[in-house]
Amino acid sequence: MARHDGRKPTELRKLEIVRGYTQNAAGSVLIRAGNTLVLCTACWENSVPPWKKGQGSGWVTAEYDMLPGATSERRRRNRTKIDGRTQEIQRLIGRSLRAVVDLDRLGENSILLDCDVLQADGGTRTASITGAYVALCDAVKFARKKKLLRESPIREGVAAVSVGKVDGRILLDLDYVEDVAADVDMNVVMTSSGRFVEVQGTGEEATFTRAELDRLVQTASRGIKSLLEMQERALRRRIP
Repeated sequence: MARHDGRKPTELRKLEIVRGYTQNAAGSVLIRAGNTLVLCTACWENSVPPWKKGQGSGWVTAEYDMLPGATSERRRRNRTKIDGRTQEIQRLIGRSLRAVVDLDRLGENSILLDCDVLQADGGTRTASITGAYVALCDAVKFARKKKLLRESPIREGVAAVSVGKVDGRILLDLDYVEDVAADVDMNVVMTSSGRFVEVQGTGEEATFTRAELDRLVQTASRGIKSLLEMQERALRRRIP
């Protein structure tokens, strides 16, 4: 049985990755996953946080937020204090990108990733990770072109997707309607070598079996392999 948007259970939402979306950042990507839109930028800094100085290695970190009009009800900007959800997501994005970067090869330099949700329809954290990786790659290309780096510190690709159990069915890449109805909701981050960075799974007033867990992870893994291929195709295209 088809889903409410016509997709098959294991089908990703339509994905679009637009590189070079803005001019000033070293890497800039607009990623669209269905109706979710995230602007991911990567900025290069010839410095590291104070606690990293003198170690000879670099740093990759991320910030995440939603614009006020990203959801149906206006969301207040994080002016003075970052809420717990935002902190959790931006830490996840940072961990995911650091997992595929050799910080020693980066030298005492930093790449700062900003993921700003322009429109939210589920899967904003996973779209942010998938888009931020492409922005990271472009920032590294920028640094090598400027002779700030001799070799790429990126070891492999990384992408993320959501998966869940909705009305007894395992569904890939949940939109908002499916996410709020899910009995089980999971976010999976995986590298191109098939290693997991993070698996976040929660039963929403429900439990799930080991067999269901295996099916959820297997479904997510297949989806991530497709996302990794789309990232590579986007990176092979020339920026307009």
